[in-house]
Amino acid sequence: MPSRHERIAQQRWEKLDRIRALGIDPYPARYHRSHTTREAVSLLEQQEASQTHQDEASIAGRIMARRKMGKSAFFDIHDDSGKIQLLFKNINQFNEKDLALFNDLDTGDILGVSGKLLRTRTGEPTVDVKEFTLLAKSLQPLPEKWHGLTDVETRYRQRYLDLISNPRARETFHVRSRIIAAVRSYLDGHGFLEAETPILLPSAGGALAQPFITHHNTLDRDFFLRIATELHLKRLIIGGFDKVYEIGRTFRNEGISTEHSPEFTMLESYQAYADYNDVMKMVEDMIATVCHQVLGTYLVPFGEDTLNFEPPWQRLTLRDAIRQYSGIDFVQHPDVIRLGSKMKEMGMDVDPQKNWAKLVDELLKTYIRPKLIQPTFVYDYPLSMSPLAKNKAGQERVVERFQPYAGGLEIGNAYSELNDPVEQRERFEVQLQERQGDDEERWAIDEDFLQALEYGMPPTGGLGIGIDRLVMLLTNQQSIREVILFPQLKEKS
Repeated sequence: MPSRHERIAQQRWEKLDRIRALGIDPYPARYHRSHTTREAVSLLEQQEASQTHQDEASIAGRIMARRKMGKSAFFDIHDDSGKIQLLFKNINQFNEKDLALFNDLDTGDILGVSGKLLRTRTGEPTVDVKEFTLLAKSLQPLPEKWHGLTDVETRYRQRYLDLISNPRARETFHVRSRIIAAVRSYLDGHGFLEAETPILLPSAGGALAQPFITHHNTLDRDFFLRIATELHLKRLIIGGFDKVYEIGRTFRNEGISTEHSPEFTMLESYQAYADYNDVMKMVEDMIATVCHQVLGTYLVPFGEDTLNFEPPWQRLTLRDAIRQYSGIDFVQHPDVIRLGSKMKEMGMDVDPQKNWAKLVDELLKTYIRPKLIQPTFVYDYPLSMSPLAKNKAGQERVVERFQPYAGGLEIGNAYSELNDPVEQRERFEVQLQERQGDDEERWAIDEDFLQALEYGMPPTGGLGIGIDRLVMLLTNQQSIREVILFPQLKEKS
């Protein structure tokens, strides 16, 4: 026996046949609209204020509600800018063809209408419909609770239904677009050059992550989808550009969670003659500027908290942060055995396969990150955690690196970049040796980058910001899937 959904869909196919039989094209190629729904409401307000003649407007959108009241009918149609009510005053006055078409309209159909603008006795902005045109017949019924589609898997797998049904979802992606535009505007305004670097790479470098592998048929060789844009952007600094950035897709063949996606959008920027202190100032200024420009405020709700992005942000060294929140001073436990033992004393599960740097990172994730609600910079990291960062003057085991946090989320990573080609090679070789037999991560030495370094790279401050996580913070979303239009999901059973 067919389901209710299937029965409704079948009825809509029958309506489609009837509409075609009337000689009406249910999918015309074009329709001229004079106003969006928001512009129409604004026009009505102007007419009311000036008491001018009411001109006709042509509007188009999706039917999202319909109500019949005696001889009249009211529809609500939505477009990307909002909604407006339609008034069909006297249905019985339609000619036979229009009446037949009207009776076969459904919620979900896309309709074009023209008529005068008015306000009903209840104060609702309304189009007094003079003419109407079917622009697209919807053959599938919208979810019954179209006003709040709540099934998470449906929302992600059929994002178009989510966007139709949930105005908040559409607004999230409007805000995302404005955030990216504001970041780009900030960097352009500060003299940065936007660059485009390769996505297909002969070796995976620039971060410690497992890459995706693909094969180029003509060259008959494997390539890796980039896990970072870092090494190519640094080549541009070596080549003579002083400030460069890229906002682009990055790929890591790793876990999926509320904070991680196998493909995500990353901003990376590099500035010659700058260090991590300069970059730190730029980050808090840039994010504060973007926040205020897009949202009109520095105060942003996130979960149960209100984040304040107005500079200056809190600053903590990694050592002080871990010591403050966990009680462990990792400097007093300088090897994996002693640090692992101390962590076990505190009741933590310690993976015997993890090296010292990864254990420190585990302390950071477990004890520190959840406490960093207000925007905070954690800086000065152990050298073994940061193979691409420059040593802090006078401290052999500490590098000039920072990470910005907010809402308990890590949103970026930044260094004073290592520009000594000899030391860089040594660090790469240590990393490669540590990764031998490690199935979880793929690491390779980029010989061309090392050769480029030998030509000389000026002192440089580098930055990576996760755009998706920044959007999560500024739109009060707790899952990265809410801010990626088409997130990767497990295959549907």
